[in-house]
Formats: sequence, C-alpha cells, structure tokens
Amino acid sequence: MKPSATKQFQPSAFTLLEMSIVIMVLLSLIGVGLFSSNKIDEWKLARQASETLRSVYSAKRMFLSDNPTRPVTTLTTADLIPYLPNNAVAMPPAKSLTGAALGYKVNDATPTKPPVYFIDGSGVHYDPSGSYTDQLWDVGELNR
Repeated sequence: MKPSATKQFQPSAFTLLEMSIVIMVLLSLIGVGLFSSNKIDEWKLARQASETLRSVYSAKRMFLSDNPTRPVTTLTTADLIPYLPNNAVAMPPAKSLTGAALGYKVNDATPTKPPVYFIDGSGVHYDPSGSYTDQLWDVGELNR
C-alpha cells in the first residue's frame, strides 16, 4: 500500500481582515460618489442660473435696441419682461445654493454690461464661483 500524501488546508472563504478591507474600500467609493454628486448638482444649478441670466441679458439688449434714447440707469426688470423668450409673464426665478431668492441688477451705467444676480434686499452681487469669466452665475464678462 502506498502511504497517502498529506493534504494541505486551503481556505475557501475570506478572512475577517479581507472582508474589512473590502467594506472600507466600498464605503470610500460611496463617500466619493456622494460628494461628487453634490458638486455636480451645484454645477447644474449654476449653469441653469447662468442660462437664465443670459436670457435676461439678451432681453436687455433687445430692449435697448428698440429704445436707444432710454438711459440705462432707469431700466427696470419690468421693462425687460416683454423681451424675454417664450412669452414669459414675469422674470425667471433664480435661487442661490442655499435656496435664497436672487434678484437681477440690470441698470448698470454701461449698456453693454450684462446683468448680475444679487441677494434680494441686500444689493450684494452673488457669484459663489468667485470668477466673472467662468460663466457660472454670470454671463462671463471680463471687466467688472
């Protein structure tokens, strides 16, 4: 008779350490995904706000081309409503990242200066991106 060879034990399951590492990697990936999703949502809100502001800027230019003798400093948002796209009956609403209502400043002294957002009641210019050229929360004018 032949002597039987000794069999080596090979584990067929994960160890506790391996499972812990896999769980930590998965939790890290989920955390990165949630953080990225939040930033993407903020970016989408900023792009939507800049598109809205761009339509207000277009309405301002059309109004001024129809009324060339009107001083820009007397311009109001009510003057621009008939010039907004899609037969709008009011200025398009805009909200900040915190959900606060934003207003429009359309009566800068320079006719070619695009409108900007401001926090209602304060008159403070609103652009959380920190840049006037990135076209997020603004129309992208270089000189402010």
